[in-house]
Amino acid sequence: QVRLVERGGGLVQAVGSLRLSCAASGINFRLHNMAWYRQPPGRERELVASIDSGHSRTYNEYVEGQFAISRDNVRNTVFLEMGSLKSDDTALYLCHTTRGDMDYWGKGTLVTVSS
Repeated sequence: QVRLVERGGGLVQAVGSLRLSCAASGINFRLHNMAWYRQPPGRERELVASIDSGHSRTYNEYVEGQFAISRDNVRNTVFLEMGSLKSDDTALYLCHTTRGDMDYWGKGTLVTVSS
């Protein structure tokens, strides 16, 4: 079955950086669009960034220039490099992909930015 496992979250001070990873299994990874979402406390889930099978990237306007998404098709892993972190970036960060008309989510990794 499809499995997405996020790692790399934690507590970081404002203006610091973190690198998140999401390891995928159960899919032909190189053919799949991958995305990072986040859900801040008490708020709706929102798209952070996505990368398609051709490595084209899109970003939420609020993180463009601050975050960078990348993928490694050998390791079946998608990354999110986050810099200049601020308290508004505090959230549960989740990995997402689709197969057919099914959505798949990881359990998420919590990022807490202290000011």
